Amino acid sequence: MEKYQAKIAKFYRQHKRMPSFREIMKVTGLKSTNAVSKIVDKMITLEIIDKDENGKLIPKKLFGQIKILGTIQAGFPSPAEEELIDTITIDEYLISNKEATYMLKVSGDSMIEAGIHAGDMVLVERNKTPNEGDIVIAEVDNHWTMKYLQKENGRMILMPGNKKYKPIIPSEELHIAAVVISVIRKYH
Repeated sequence: MEKYQAKIAKFYRQHKRMPSFREIMKVTGLKSTNAVSKIVDKMITLEIIDKDENGKLIPKKLFGQIKILGTIQAGFPSPAEEELIDTITIDEYLISNKEATYMLKVSGDSMIEAGIHAGDMVLVERNKTPNEGDIVIAEVDNHWTMKYLQKENGRMILMPGNKKYKPIIPSEELHIAAVVISVIRKYH
């Protein structure tokens, strides 16, 4: 099972999508779509992959689990001991509502004081009720932006996370499309 999982994961990384049954047949060397169907069913049972509401394959735990080995002090140094605490997938840690979650690439510097920089990826969740102080993806007067949601004088405004920028006060409409739930930054 692991060799099939690795080949499907490689296809997913290269093509940014899950393979079709025929593509799985090709990358795994299986001789029939019936054999692929059995492998797919087994992977679904093991919660490695799943099917969406349209029946398309989606990754679930395709990339395996990552070990949680302990905690690390971010203040003063302390003795560290490696101890296996648990295992978790990145999806389990970051995403609670897979169907409503998507990723956006950040451009600009208006949220750097929130720790969000150009080139970072943000995971956002649609249909999540935004609270004051949340970082949101918003359409304001027909333009899209990512800002803090604040209330001022009884109306909602958008606040940047950079002192160089001014608050955005909607002149016509403000639509909150999603709430930012996580920031992903790759260093290397």
